[in-house]
Amino acid sequence: MYASREDIGYDFGDDSKVGSKPVKPNPNIDGGWAWMIVLSSFLVHILTMGSQMALGILNMEWLEEFNQSRGLTAWVSSLSMGITLIVGPFIGLFITMCGCRKTAIIGGVLNALGWILSAYASNVHYLFLTFGVMAGIGSGMVYLPAVVMVGQYFQKRRALAQGLSTTGTGFGAFLMTALLKYLCREFGWRNAMFIQGAICLNLCVCGALMRPLSSKDVNEKHIVRSNSEDNQAKALSHSTETIQSNGILSEEPEKKAAATNEEVLDDIKHIEIGGKSRIGKSMYGLRILKTVSQLTVTVRKGFGMWYSSYFGAASLFTNRVFVAFIIWALFAYSSFVIPFIHLPEIVKQYNLSSQNNIFPLTSIIAILHIFGKVILGIISDVPCISTWNVFLIANFTLVTCILTLPLMQIYISLAVVCALIGFSSGYFSLMPVVTEDLVGTKHLANAYGIIICANGISALLGPPFAGWIYDITHKYDFSFYICGSLYMVGILFLFMQPYIGKKQPQEKSTEEAQV
Repeated sequence: MYASREDIGYDFGDDSKVGSKPVKPNPNIDGGWAWMIVLSSFLVHILTMGSQMALGILNMEWLEEFNQSRGLTAWVSSLSMGITLIVGPFIGLFITMCGCRKTAIIGGVLNALGWILSAYASNVHYLFLTFGVMAGIGSGMVYLPAVVMVGQYFQKRRALAQGLSTTGTGFGAFLMTALLKYLCREFGWRNAMFIQGAICLNLCVCGALMRPLSSKDVNEKHIVRSNSEDNQAKALSHSTETIQSNGILSEEPEKKAAATNEEVLDDIKHIEIGGKSRIGKSMYGLRILKTVSQLTVTVRKGFGMWYSSYFGAASLFTNRVFVAFIIWALFAYSSFVIPFIHLPEIVKQYNLSSQNNIFPLTSIIAILHIFGKVILGIISDVPCISTWNVFLIANFTLVTCILTLPLMQIYISLAVVCALIGFSSGYFSLMPVVTEDLVGTKHLANAYGIIICANGISALLGPPFAGWIYDITHKYDFSFYICGSLYMVGILFLFMQPYIGKKQPQEKSTEEAQV
């Protein structure tokens, strides 16, 4: 169905051996429990990303309560948004060792605890730790599993499923803004954060819904995808098969680790049998030793896979297009966040507050953002349309709007540009799909962790940078121009890489011939 890998510049070999096996598809892939995973991911986006987009309400309360500068206070929300994404690579390690379900449940507890402890804040610096760091890490531990699980459960409708689940961000922006306004007005901001923390405990329920697929189900999914995608299971040096063959997910270390584990457990069982005849109390210690042994093997195996994915001889960074994808992500997110943060000031600067109060421009972006994710997902799932091309076109549209927005000085023109920004930014739902096409399902957690980490750096530094530009020029125009230009460079770099990558196999074969 997907032509995106071919468009990116990969060639695929014959996989007739795999494709010839008749496989009965699992009913939970593209149906059944898969839609519960979409619902879980949708709720996660509401409670994490949606809440963060509504932090402007609490930011005003913090300014009034602590009487600190706007720049210092803004770092609370920036830290929370940035850390949620920056911790992606490390959350990938947790997912490798513990699985998505346990990682999400732990993250839900940590996120709720961050909200609750923030209710007792005595200064802004206290909020840096409790809300910025603790709640941010908790959000990241729930967000990444929510995206990865949707990718695992869907094959034919991946783009649509990701689009539906990520619309929770837009719905959450509306719901959480209204909720926090009501709670702050009725109970004060401290009690509002306490109540919000209790609500965020529902993230643990969302994590519990993330039932993992068995290894057999995952293999069936890969075989069915090989049949339906014209034998696109083998890429060249940057594809999933190359990474596997070089040892990231090779089976030999796993077999060695499993053999070692069995030997240790056999020894423990023999000791345990002898212990029964001797002292009953030693049984408890032996069980602990057995559990620790199993945990140690699991941690070592998970850390080895995680380390190889990033730093091994065949790491993800050997994929040229994926590296270009990371560079693009470093500039992309700030260009989307800046309009949300600084549009109210632009409206005030152009004396458009009365019109904006009737229908806020940020609301236009949020509404069209929801529709954009779903519609772009549906378009990308059409067999004759490349997800990669849809992704690039949406990016070019967004960066054009970012660069032209400061030139619009009347409400109607600003509304049109904001509508295009909202719709084209729906490409965020395609990011996991494009990432999975580049590296494969097994590497999705680690690879997407890097991508959202780059987005987090962009989200963390973008708003303060725009504020710094405003302090110098007393206009937000230059922040749009500079961020938009950097974003354009990232898009062009991403656009050109596939054509450069096509030459690599010939160069490689020439080098091998010389050797």
